[in-house]
Amino acid sequence: MTEDQLEQETLAWLADVGYTAVYGPDIAVDGNKPERSNYVQVVLVQRLRDAINRLNPLVPLVAREDALQQVLNLDTPVLLAANRHFHRLLVNGVPVQYQQEGETRGDFVRLIDFADATANEWLAINQFSIKGAKYTRRPDIILFINGLPLVLLGVDS
Repeated sequence: MTEDQLEQETLAWLADVGYTAVYGPDIAVDGNKPERSNYVQVVLVQRLRDAINRLNPLVPLVAREDALQQVLNLDTPVLLAANRHFHRLLVNGVPVQYQQEGETRGDFVRLIDFADATANEWLAINQFSIKGAKYTRRPDIILFINGLPLVLLGVDS
């Protein structure tokens, strides 16, 4: 079995359990259905925005956009600290404040619906190129939930 065949088998299995398979080059900045502004960007921003809006309809739009920006700009220079911060946002929700009826209200914007898995968007994207500081990498498959890359799979034949 070749590496490509194993990758395709993995994508088929993931499709069987509810993932939608997407070919990475198709959604790249120069693809036929671009969803990324460049190869450095790993979050599928519009998909995340759509999920935030879908999962948090009672939170005002300005607060939902604030939550999106908090996720996209973690402002933590140390990778381990950034990962811990992102994990808290993912599990607990993104803290936001907004004005309602003349009062400041606080809330949490959910990024994932943990109670109803079907409310989330599950993507398995293969050949998703990522440009780093020195090299461009292309993992075999990355699993996304609501536009967030959460799992990297490498398949070897």
